[in-house]
Amino acid sequence: MTAASAAVLVKPRAVFTEGSTMRHVAVMTATGSIGLMAIFFVDLLSLLYVSRLGDQSLKAAVGYSSQVLFLAMSINIGLTIAVTATVSRALGAGDRPRARRLAASGLAIAGIFATIIAAALLVFRGPILEHALHAQGHAGEVAYQFLAITLPANIPMALGMCLSGVLRATGDARRAMYVTLAGGAVTAFTDPLLIFGFGLGVYGAAWATVISRLVFLGVGAYGAIFIHDLVGRPDWRSIRRDLRPIMGIGLPSILANLATPVAAVYVTRVISDFGEAAVAAVATTDRVIPVAFGVIFALTGAVGPILGQNLGAKLMHRVRRALTDSFLLSVGYVLIAWAVLFVVSPWINWAFDAQGENARLVTFFCTYGVSAWVFVTCLFVANTAFNNLGFPLLATVFNWGRATLGTIPFVTIGARIGGREHGVEGAMLGVAAGAAIFGISAVIAAYWVTGRLAKRIEKL
Repeated sequence: MTAASAAVLVKPRAVFTEGSTMRHVAVMTATGSIGLMAIFFVDLLSLLYVSRLGDQSLKAAVGYSSQVLFLAMSINIGLTIAVTATVSRALGAGDRPRARRLAASGLAIAGIFATIIAAALLVFRGPILEHALHAQGHAGEVAYQFLAITLPANIPMALGMCLSGVLRATGDARRAMYVTLAGGAVTAFTDPLLIFGFGLGVYGAAWATVISRLVFLGVGAYGAIFIHDLVGRPDWRSIRRDLRPIMGIGLPSILANLATPVAAVYVTRVISDFGEAAVAAVATTDRVIPVAFGVIFALTGAVGPILGQNLGAKLMHRVRRALTDSFLLSVGYVLIAWAVLFVVSPWINWAFDAQGENARLVTFFCTYGVSAWVFVTCLFVANTAFNNLGFPLLATVFNWGRATLGTIPFVTIGARIGGREHGVEGAMLGVAAGAAIFGISAVIAAYWVTGRLAKRIEKL
């Protein structure tokens, strides 16, 4: 290492074991939100550009493709949770060499998983679109080609996300933010250039996605490897040794995260029976949700290292305080975002050229359907606690409980009660009802977990 690089090198330490837990949660959330909001806002712009092509089936195609990509993304999130949790615990315990080894092994494992998943979805994208999502006609054909372009980019995306997780584990929220911020900035430029400038249409949005994923990987590698020197050289012996602790968190996290896209696929399938206008409305709300609730996604990623470091330092009173701060901050934010969406719903319809049934469904979601997020955010925060405190199976149970018992019967019954005219609205309210049951239950379980851990540590 040169003198210049040594001067730049940042030595990771346990930064969350002292000071205000609310401040740590707020700062990590704020910096994480900037990067995530950039990505989500650019995705929103991408659909807006596609909307300007004047073909509603193209919006439906993007909606179908998003559900398939969401499956791959959910697995990436589970692996990122595992890497972040194991590395943050090692840093909290003061074992930097072990943290470097775990980071290297985690990246190798993530790369292998991402490759297998991308290949499987690429091969079976036809049956998934046709049978699972009921994608038909021009929308189905466009979605098929869109996925052929974007699915291979899942590999650099997975690695970039894990590298961002390593940066968060060190407490370097600023450089973790740069990973997503850079990807969003590049997409903001390439999206209109490829869609309109080069005349690629909807497929220009697909190629812009590929480019952004490569940027994710490059910026993440620079921060974690060259700035922090926190990624060792992977070798098969270390990977085999670290596979168990990493996948001990990663596998339940993956299973837990897969529940959400599986539920989304079912909801999309039910709604697809009401026509392309309904699917286009869902595609619009699916882009609006991340922008409106990007802070929540950032918060659940930010609180993990805080919980992990304090658990590693055996400071359970700080773990409980951080958990409470996270619930208060997230629910308060959702209520504010809900009010904003209610007010701006006419402008959302105007921006996406939504008319008739499409506009009516978007307005209904912004008025009533958003209520589900009051409880979904509680479930997200609780699952983060389960994953980082050594109870990942609870995250799996609650997520799959909501995806099955909390989704299928409620959405099916809601759609049936609403009938042909208001079935989509009934399905939306069904989602909210199921989320309420499992969100409240998850909060209770999260405090039970922290209480059990506190008693266990007291006995040591």
